Amino acid sequence: MAEVKYPLDHFKTFNEFFVRELKPGARPIACMDQDDVAVSAADCRLMAFQSVDDSTRFWIKGRKFSIKGLLGNDVQSDAFLDGSLVIFRLAPQDYHRFHSPVSGVIEKFVNVSGSLYTVNPIAVNSKYCNVFTENKRTIVIISTAEFGKVAFVAIGATMVGSITFVRQEGDHVKKGDELGYFSFGGSTVISVFEKDSIKIDEDLLANSARSLETLVTVGMQLGVSFPKMENCVIEP
Repeated sequence: MAEVKYPLDHFKTFNEFFVRELKPGARPIACMDQDDVAVSAADCRLMAFQSVDDSTRFWIKGRKFSIKGLLGNDVQSDAFLDGSLVIFRLAPQDYHRFHSPVSGVIEKFVNVSGSLYTVNPIAVNSKYCNVFTENKRTIVIISTAEFGKVAFVAIGATMVGSITFVRQEGDHVKKGDELGYFSFGGSTVISVFEKDSIKIDEDLLANSARSLETLVTVGMQLGVSFPKMENCVIEP
């Protein structure tokens, strides 16, 4: 509660508490002045893959998973087909607002209707489930100077049919800016980067190659744009 913007008696319902805001500065943003450094979009358990092929080899086992299936028919997906994939899985106990991993301009929102299957690892790892391509989701295309276009996909899950955005088409966002929130339940965000636009941090790739999720918070460094290859430190 020390991180939460309002005291407990401010919340009239559990769902109000569930979508709680944090105090300014509670989540420092790595290299805030460097737009060629991408950051974590959520407090979550993270899986990151330099290529879509890696994601299906190590983690996503659904037989029907594809980038085209994830992004739907209304998004031009060719540039993302062999891109990099980052999965942010939010559990019910997590802070449930999600933030932009990059700086840029919101080009468009695309809503895709669907189911509300669980997004826990058992489902994602099952060849019989295709939760990322069958669940209800909203795709946000962010146009950036450093990473090209980035597809930000907010996916509903068990008990989460409500995905709320606080930004609009045409808005300029800085990395770390809030984009929206999920109401009660568990949920997932997936960021898809164009091929060869980002070098994801090695520790995240190494854990993911071992099928280990990494616990991260909003603003932690995710990776850097090619050809930049430097780590940075979050200022206290």
